[in-house]
Amino acid sequence: MRSLTLDKPLEPQTGCIASAMQVVGGKWTALILRDLFAGPKRFCELEKSVGKINPRTLSQRLDDLAKYGIISKKSFAEVPPRTEYSLTKKGEDLLPILKQMAAWGEKYGSC
Repeated sequence: MRSLTLDKPLEPQTGCIASAMQVVGGKWTALILRDLFAGPKRFCELEKSVGKINPRTLSQRLDDLAKYGIISKKSFAEVPPRTEYSLTKKGEDLLPILKQMAAWGEKYGSC
């Protein structure tokens, strides 16, 4: 096994990676974020684009992301009611991470 030598620690302080994983490490979360990078989406659009996600799971992931300030939820007073989800600035800052995940998946995955 090849050993990597780092000039400085990978984390500025212990717990940073764990903190990030708390936010984006849940199943489906990265795919939800991927789809929101294209622009605001409604629940049904995310349900279709993410894949075989259970609606209850999607709802929970969206609530979690909103709680962490990664996405915003905007409701419109229309009939029928409409709600859109979009990335916040904090969520947009995850773009380089997702791009790296995509590059790794292209290189080593089966995509």
